[in-house]
Amino acid sequence: MRTLWNAASVGLLLLLTAANLLYGSIDLPAGEVWQALTGNDTTSATAFIVLQSRLPALLTAAMAGAALAVAGLLLQTIFANPLADPSILGVNSGAGLGVAIAMLLLGGTFTAGELTLSGFLLTVVAAFIGAAVVIVLLLIFSRRMPGTLTLLIAGVMISFITSSLISLLSFYATAQGVQSFMIWGLGNFSGVTLERLPLFATVLLLTLAATIFMAKPLNALLLGDNYAQNLGTNVASSRTIVLLLTGLLTAVVTALCGPISFIGLAVPHAARLTLRTSDHHRLLPATMIWGANVALLCNVVSLLPGDRGTLPLNTLTPLLGVPMVFYLLMRRR
Repeated sequence: MRTLWNAASVGLLLLLTAANLLYGSIDLPAGEVWQALTGNDTTSATAFIVLQSRLPALLTAAMAGAALAVAGLLLQTIFANPLADPSILGVNSGAGLGVAIAMLLLGGTFTAGELTLSGFLLTVVAAFIGAAVVIVLLLIFSRRMPGTLTLLIAGVMISFITSSLISLLSFYATAQGVQSFMIWGLGNFSGVTLERLPLFATVLLLTLAATIFMAKPLNALLLGDNYAQNLGTNVASSRTIVLLLTGLLTAVVTALCGPISFIGLAVPHAARLTLRTSDHHRLLPATMIWGANVALLCNVVSLLPGDRGTLPLNTLTPLLGVPMVFYLLMRRR
């Protein structure tokens, strides 16, 4: 059964990859798309659409979906909470606040002595700092106020605080800055251009690869801190490494694609239900593939309205995540 599900997820990934290349506001013939991908056609309008628009968006969606899904899985393991997720627990909001500071307060440029950060690098650093602060706060709350409900409330309160701070920044920002920030907040996989894609892919792929090496300590943490220590796992350092990896994954995706919600919540549970295992050696690769599938599905659906424009991603992802939240709440009851 596990082999069947793995084959189905890979097959779905290939199918959605083809759909993202062929369909959209303008449907493209498969032959012309293949010519563009193989380099036999580099001058036609089809080649421009495929190479400059759809291929970067496809790769961005696949890697972003995998990153958010793995971030959700890591948070659910670390906090021993099935509702843990970068969006529900406020990690996305923290990263969003960092982006708001970079875009609205700093105007896209930060200078301290000889150090100057701007554009892509500034937004990623600011988003990472914001996400890291929220993760540290959640870790403190989880130790002092154990329980699913208290942690969920803490995440909601953090989201309210960050939203208030973002509103204050927006009130004093320029109209152009506010418009840019609002468009970013809707969520979009087309924000990563072909020039930014190599750096975006390098950071995410290296971070996802690093999570694979954390499978053994993650399995130990499922048994509790005491058992993990008896098995030779350094619990404190393992938690710190996992939280840093989570913050980096969330920050990079949020900075360039917007605060995409619910993928990190729904996908890890879907992987567990299909594989019927909690072994992270199996869960991590499966979660990456299913996360990529969900993101690619949302991306191709967002392009289907045609001449009415592109649907914001955050209008689609709750349709997948909210039913999963209700399912988990009813199951725990």
